[in-house]
Amino acid sequence: MKLFASLFLVALSAAAQGSKQGVVVGSWVGDATVHGQQVPVRLEITGMGKDLHAALLNGPERSPASSVSFVGNHLLVTFNYFARTIDATVVDGHLTGTFGTIATRYPVDLTIHSSAATDTKADGPPIPGDWEVEVKSSKGESAWQLRMEPLDRSNEVKAVIQRIDGDTGALYGRWTGKEYLIGHFTAAGPALYSVVPQVDGTLLVSNKLRADVNEQQNLVARRPAQARAAELPGMTDPTQQTTVKDPSARFAFSFPDLSGKLVSNTDPQFDGKVVIVAIGGSWCPNCHDEAPMLESLYKQFHSQGLEVVNLSFEEEDHLKDPTRLHAFIEKYGLTYTVLLAGETEQLAEKIPQAVNLNCWPTSFFLGRDGRVKEIHAGFAGPANPPAHEALIKETTELVERLLAEPVPVQSASR
Repeated sequence: MKLFASLFLVALSAAAQGSKQGVVVGSWVGDATVHGQQVPVRLEITGMGKDLHAALLNGPERSPASSVSFVGNHLLVTFNYFARTIDATVVDGHLTGTFGTIATRYPVDLTIHSSAATDTKADGPPIPGDWEVEVKSSKGESAWQLRMEPLDRSNEVKAVIQRIDGDTGALYGRWTGKEYLIGHFTAAGPALYSVVPQVDGTLLVSNKLRADVNEQQNLVARRPAQARAAELPGMTDPTQQTTVKDPSARFAFSFPDLSGKLVSNTDPQFDGKVVIVAIGGSWCPNCHDEAPMLESLYKQFHSQGLEVVNLSFEEEDHLKDPTRLHAFIEKYGLTYTVLLAGETEQLAEKIPQAVNLNCWPTSFFLGRDGRVKEIHAGFAGPANPPAHEALIKETTELVERLLAEPVPVQSASR
């Protein structure tokens, strides 16, 4: 009888645990509160027992979690490659908690998604294609690119904004009856924009998450032809944003790798090689977009004389404990050289040869003589397919041209 009672208790405990897992596993929808705005959140949790997996969903895109823990009613979802977590309590199909870093966290409120939910809102005014957003940015830009495209689903759209730093990532949303409200909530963080068609054929574009309500609000977007007719300057050429003080001087760097070993441009590793020096940081979403391209170029051309060096600038705490940078390297399988260059505020101090270096990322392309041949500010990621594909093509051709140049005689004796 005692044995039967013990087995019954074990079975009851297992059933209770299974019930809890049944509550946490599924598709969760709701909002995060960011600067007083409600940003839609979609979280998918799969698996069972201790083998749980999670991802933030953005349209068809996924930001996979590094780990998931669910003990009692406490849920912890970790995205270590951005050093962000979802820390929440799950009770009766209701998930409440916060998302973010140690320093900045946003309230999150989600419930299990009901597939029966429908949306009957009407389609909004059609505004597909490219637009130029007139700006006066702190980085000297006069225009951003806004690209809008309708989706197959009723009244839903996909958009992306391309700036000198790079793109916003894919923004998804719909017509609300008065505006297109587009955004995302990914491991990199939240975004939310309002796009309002005007009677004169322009758009008003506002970043809803700017803390300063007077900045990036009610920006006017025009078709490129309209912008040219109005004699407005276009987008900044990313190869002209940053220059070097003395193009005849070799580009110098000397920083430790993650094991503490000092690596310098004068090392034999770089003698007579074409070198891409990529300025970035593991906190930077556009740097995450750039990393797979750099790794692909390194694998394709390393045997022909290409080296890639990532000079990583991190916040003070992540510089002391580069756990996030290690996760960044692991996520993209990086095999090229990664160095700890300093804190983000030290960019100008640590790269004194550069002029107007203010974009994350920025890549310096060095010829076999060690001198800068081209500089590219920012990165057009996969969220902007035409610009992304064009950038990969242009970069590959540039690397091939530089590799075709002869090795300077003096390099062999340096």
